[in-house]
Amino acid sequence: MWVVKLGGSLTRTQHLRKWLQSLDHHGRGRVVLVPGGGPFAEQVRVAQTRWKFSDQIAHRMALLAMDQNAWMLAGLCETLVPALTETAIQSGLEAARIPVWVPSQMLLNQQDIPQNWGVTSDSLAAWLALKLGAGQLVLVKSVSHERMCKSPAELRRNGIVDDAFPRFVENAKFNVQLLGCDDTGIIEGLLGID
Repeated sequence: MWVVKLGGSLTRTQHLRKWLQSLDHHGRGRVVLVPGGGPFAEQVRVAQTRWKFSDQIAHRMALLAMDQNAWMLAGLCETLVPALTETAIQSGLEAARIPVWVPSQMLLNQQDIPQNWGVTSDSLAAWLALKLGAGQLVLVKSVSHERMCKSPAELRRNGIVDDAFPRFVENAKFNVQLLGCDDTGIIEGLLGID
């Protein structure tokens, strides 16, 4: 089983539909989709800048932003089934669907996850991959190929993943793959041989 995190930036491009189509054709019953916060999380940042509420409140709002994006993605592709719990994720996989994680219910009271902007959907996708025992974590981002083949620490230094990501994957048994928004063919090939 794979965890695939679609960066929120894809919601502003036509690449999003192509990714959903690729996952629909090749990932049913094998992929758990993690949504980024996208424009919903951007609005949390705007509101925090204006109103100066705490990072803890912003973190909780950003989880709800991921929830909103998950529901939107489920509305764009009938293969996606919103999954609020680990049981719902497993049920979706067993039904040959693609569970799209609606994370707030599982995460709002997790004491082991820092509640600040140093933890974004990248680290949360790694947390879920660890929890589910995934074999692969794929992060789909709007980055060029020359920036991809780096260690988690280098990715963090370059601003490609959040600050906490290296810690979340340091002892992981799954592989981490970073793909760009044009790389649907790569994941199709990888899922085809898995």
